[in-house]
Amino acid sequence: MKLIVGLGNPGGKYAKTKHNVGFMTIDRLAEKYSVAFKRNNFEAEQGEFFVGGEKIILLKPQTFMNDSGRAVGPLMTYLGILPEELVVVYDDLDLAVGKIRLRQKGGAGGHNGIKSIISHLKGSQIFDRIKIGIGRPQQNMTVVNHVLSPFSQADLALIETSVDQAVAALEEYFKTDDFINTMNKFN
Repeated sequence: MKLIVGLGNPGGKYAKTKHNVGFMTIDRLAEKYSVAFKRNNFEAEQGEFFVGGEKIILLKPQTFMNDSGRAVGPLMTYLGILPEELVVVYDDLDLAVGKIRLRQKGGAGGHNGIKSIISHLKGSQIFDRIKIGIGRPQQNMTVVNHVLSPFSQADLALIETSVDQAVAALEEYFKTDDFINTMNKFN
């Protein structure tokens, strides 16, 4: 079993914002596999499908970004999912717009959604990640305003491509069950 979590904020107001590239990726993957989402008992929207007999669970926490772990941790405990079976897809300020980077483990890097997940996993930082670059804020713009603003028309094309790359990386991982080789292929 694998749990693929896309981070974002719930509601139409945030749907096309930079902070929601995790949701965008999960939605693209769900569309490709005809997955429907239902609200679960863990404050998240959940969908599932199978690849080669293995269950893949897609999750979009509905707790708002900074409290994402509140949805992820209890679900993992309930289903017996190990941190090594978790992949989190989220935005990264320190990557250029549209660039993706896969990592196996590490700290939160200042990302509050990842901090929350680490906290709810009792401090474990050993889970796979796919980061999608959203770039740094322009001069005179706060980080909060940057991540909660929509992409410019020029950046939107780059983001669409990066979301497709993230989906392709996830599919490679499903096929090979080897995140290190997937990292080597997509980084």
